[in-house]
Amino acid sequence: MPLQAVRPKILGFISEQASAWLVALVVLLAGCTLTGIVAWATHDLYQQQVRQRFQLLVNERYTRLQERFEDQEQRLNSLRRFFVNSSDVSREEFDGFTQPLLLRARAYAWAPRVLRQQRSQFEQQVSRERGVDFVIRELNAAGELVPAPGRDEYVPVLYSQTQSLLGSPLGFDLLAQPLRRSALERAHKSGKLAVSQPMQLVGVEPAYAAGVLLVAPVSREAGTEQPYGYVMAVISMRQLMADGLPKPERDNLVMQIVDTSDQQQRVLYESNNAVADSRLEGVRRLTLGDHVYALTLRPSEIFARANHSSLAAILIMGSLLSLLLSILLYMLVSQRQRALKMVEQRTQQLRLREQELRGAHGQLRSVLNAATQVAIIATDLRGVINTFNAGAEQMLGFTADQVVGKLTLESLHLATELEMRSAKLGVTMGKRIPASQAMLVESPDSLHEAREWTLIRNDGSPLSVTMLATVLLDDHGLWVGHLAIYLDVTEQKRAYEALAVRDRLLKKLSAHVPGGIFQFTLEPQDNWRFIYASDGMRDIYEIETGLLQQDAKRVFERIHPLDAERVRASVRLSALQLSHWREEYRVLLPQRGLRWIRGEATPEELPGGGTLWHGYVSDISDLKRVEEELRALSITDSLTGIYNRRYF
Repeated sequence: MPLQAVRPKILGFISEQASAWLVALVVLLAGCTLTGIVAWATHDLYQQQVRQRFQLLVNERYTRLQERFEDQEQRLNSLRRFFVNSSDVSREEFDGFTQPLLLRARAYAWAPRVLRQQRSQFEQQVSRERGVDFVIRELNAAGELVPAPGRDEYVPVLYSQTQSLLGSPLGFDLLAQPLRRSALERAHKSGKLAVSQPMQLVGVEPAYAAGVLLVAPVSREAGTEQPYGYVMAVISMRQLMADGLPKPERDNLVMQIVDTSDQQQRVLYESNNAVADSRLEGVRRLTLGDHVYALTLRPSEIFARANHSSLAAILIMGSLLSLLLSILLYMLVSQRQRALKMVEQRTQQLRLREQELRGAHGQLRSVLNAATQVAIIATDLRGVINTFNAGAEQMLGFTADQVVGKLTLESLHLATELEMRSAKLGVTMGKRIPASQAMLVESPDSLHEAREWTLIRNDGSPLSVTMLATVLLDDHGLWVGHLAIYLDVTEQKRAYEALAVRDRLLKKLSAHVPGGIFQFTLEPQDNWRFIYASDGMRDIYEIETGLLQQDAKRVFERIHPLDAERVRASVRLSALQLSHWREEYRVLLPQRGLRWIRGEATPEELPGGGTLWHGYVSDISDLKRVEEELRALSITDSLTGIYNRRYF
């Protein structure tokens, strides 16, 4: 067969007789076109990704703020239930109950209803209890608290727990201000939480003065027409919105919140970071009490800088790469055309060696057929199979007569895999790789590496194999074909898949179990070790699971010094008696402080000595706190706090 008939064309469609300048020009135009397409697709993808990231940030910020609003409602409702379920609440009891509630609220207050005829007696009684003069007051035109004039009804602030350094405006009559009176009337009519219009808060630092008043009526009996007082939460919008969020110079979002019922549409809170030049915007509705607030979120300049487009870089790099590739191809084609002339001169020499190769081929065939568990297939430069050993016949169900000289290596592979590999190699190597060569071309990052493929048997069924491909060279180092070696990995894949399913199931189960699941060993050399620790163990002890598996003594370093020796002794006793281990103990954590832990485990003896426990641990701090509160209630009087008969 003449050599000209088997020469591959340049780029698959350009004749070798074509000018090298023509090849370079075609490649340059194709590269520039591809660069434009990639740049357009990248820019479109960039816009989609920016919108998705912004929506994720908006949803996360909205969820966090809605939880804060709901948390304020729950805290005020708990304070209302405290008053409803108590016959009388002293100042000390009020302070003790509201102190833990002061989270993102400037103050909590209690204001009873006082009628005109009760005012004098009420002021005298409170003055005696406080030891200082107490007068029902209101704000004058200068913003100062002065004694309130006579009215039919008053709602003065009697108790107050505040974070403000300015103190509590005790005696301040809430009915003296229209906005506060409106909130009280709506709470009275609905019997539920009510929120005031935006206002300047009293007794609050100027930086936190802009906010609202969250009010809840307190009635001693269900169905009572008039409440006997109100509990209130003084909420600064700056503190509620910004506390715990990223600082302005690091925040990706610009927030603005407006009360939808406010006719003046005054801004309750607005971030002081710069807004990016973008059309992205997210609007959400937040509810607090009986009001609905409009939350507007826009991207900040920090977000814009972190999500800049790489369109210009792609265009520049793509154009440069196309130019360099065209220059390289010009040089390669020129050299190739000169080299082909030399190849033609050596053709006669190769034909003289053909007879020698036929003899060696017979010996090689015998060796290949001896490998019955491995498929060995060789091809010429066109990809046509010229060697098909007995292992390949057994693996694929073809006979050598059906394959040799008739089929190509490409026809044995799954077509979709070849196309995907060809596209990936084209992107990696910067040039088009035909699908027929995809299984033979090695990417720069995986040279001489076995790769998994899917072959099609004679009966049409798929077969998973690993393939190692190499080139065949003659005595002079010339490329004459390819050699592919296949190993059947079907059973190996099934084993890996079974292990993966088991690992996913174990991880899913451990993730839904409260607390942490573990396997713990105590070896004869007093070596403590966690064989397995679920993600819940990290939350219990605030130690990464990888560190737990390296050294179990880290857990005992977290145990309270008064409980550590007892826990160690109980573990050793469980190992000695092979008895069920159960302990409740305290731990000192870097972040959450003192916590109560309950652990249970079942031991079993290991064949080589030592003990293996299967068990779990859980956080019972809330249960311990409830137990302590119930114990205190059972031995003390709830009103006076003095020990009762049961205690003595």
